[in-house]
Amino acid sequence: MIDSKEASAALADIDDIVQRVKQSQLYELASLAAIWWGVLVFAGNLVTWLWPAWAVHAWIAVDVVGVIGLVGLRLLNPPHHPRGAGFDVRLLLVFVSFFAFGYLCTNVIGHFGPRQLGAFWPLYFMLFYTLAGLWFGTAFVAIGLGISALTLIGFFYIGEAFPLWMAFVNGGGLILGGLWMRRI
Repeated sequence: MIDSKEASAALADIDDIVQRVKQSQLYELASLAAIWWGVLVFAGNLVTWLWPAWAVHAWIAVDVVGVIGLVGLRLLNPPHHPRGAGFDVRLLLVFVSFFAFGYLCTNVIGHFGPRQLGAFWPLYFMLFYTLAGLWFGTAFVAIGLGISALTLIGFFYIGEAFPLWMAFVNGGGLILGGLWMRRI
C-alpha cells in the first residue's frame, strides 16, 4: 500500500508524461505545417525574385494552397479527445480573419510596396508563432524570433536580392524549424 505522498508523486509523474505526449503531438502536427508552409514560401519568394511580375499571382497561390494543405493536415490528424472528430469551422475563420487583417494593414491603410510586403507578412506570421510559443513551447518562440530578426536584417541590409534572402530565411527557416520540432 502507498501513502499519500507516494500517490501524489505518482500522479504528478503521470501528469508530466501526459503533458509531454500532448506537446509531442502538437509539435508533430506543427512541424508538418511549418515544413508545408516553408516549401510554399520558399517557392513564392523564388518566383518574386525571378519573375517579379508574377509575384502577386504566386502569393495568392501560396496562400490558397497553404490554407488548403493545413485544413487537410487537420482533417488527417484530428485531435485526440472525444469531441475532436470532424472539422472545426473556427480554424477556417482564423485564417480568414488573419489574412483579412493583413490585407487591411498592407493594402487599405498602408499601401505597402513589394519590399515592405516581403517583410510585413513574415513578421506578421512570426508574431503569432512567437505568441503561440508562450503557451505551446519554446520551439515556436525560437523560430518566430529567429525568422523575425533575420527578416529585419534582410530588410535593412540586403538590396535587390531581398526576395532570395527571404526564400532562405522565411521558407528555409520554416523548413528547418519544422524539422527541428520533429526531433524535440
